[in-house]
Amino acid sequence: MSETKQKTILVVGDSLSKGVSLNEEKKRYCFLKNSFVNNLSTALDADIINTAKFGSTISHGAARLEERLVKHQPDIVLIEYGGNDCDFFWDEIADNPAGNHQPKTPLTAYHEYLIQMIETVRRYDAAPVVMTLPPLNAVDYFNWFTQGNKQKAARILKWLEDVSKIYWWHERYSSTVVDVAEACDVPVADVRRYFLKTPDFRQYICSDGIHPNEKGHKIMTLGILDCFNKNAICLNY
Repeated sequence: MSETKQKTILVVGDSLSKGVSLNEEKKRYCFLKNSFVNNLSTALDADIINTAKFGSTISHGAARLEERLVKHQPDIVLIEYGGNDCDFFWDEIADNPAGNHQPKTPLTAYHEYLIQMIETVRRYDAAPVVMTLPPLNAVDYFNWFTQGNKQKAARILKWLEDVSKIYWWHERYSSTVVDVAEACDVPVADVRRYFLKTPDFRQYICSDGIHPNEKGHKIMTLGILDCFNKNAICLNY
């Protein structure tokens, strides 16, 4: 009897999938050894190819997706975008708080790009899996990008009105992932739900307010494995 061929999982995404985290002592970004992608490599019976890129948005991912599918010929594609897409150009807002400012990827465009990526993956006979966004700590994130500049913070707040709106806006992108998954009948790794089930998800997020720490990556691993288990995807047990 011939052995079953090991499946290939292509990961496309941003710094989250790249395993970027904040070194709290040096206040520098680093790559985690125990990132969720590396954790999956030991838990799944699959060859994992990680093409995630720091700072990437879904439009960049969609533009590069086809060539990656041709090159790697994956069986499964894990799609993770949104953290950069929902972000605003905060310096521009600080310069002009009265202006009409848009995120890097408007929500409607994000929705359309995600559907497009799912359709492209299926066109190449691979199975798409989408991932929700881990929650962010709005207060820490606001303090991070305002860098202690009280004048800058005040000008941004004039436009933003309330720091909690950052969390609310970020959540809308994560909810869009779920909506698209349901509409397209795609498995969704709802890692956000795993964070929110904890007594205080903030302990799993770095002091920049957006990147999960090593413990946060363990939570993401659990959420993805749960999705893969429910859908019988590449389990090694």
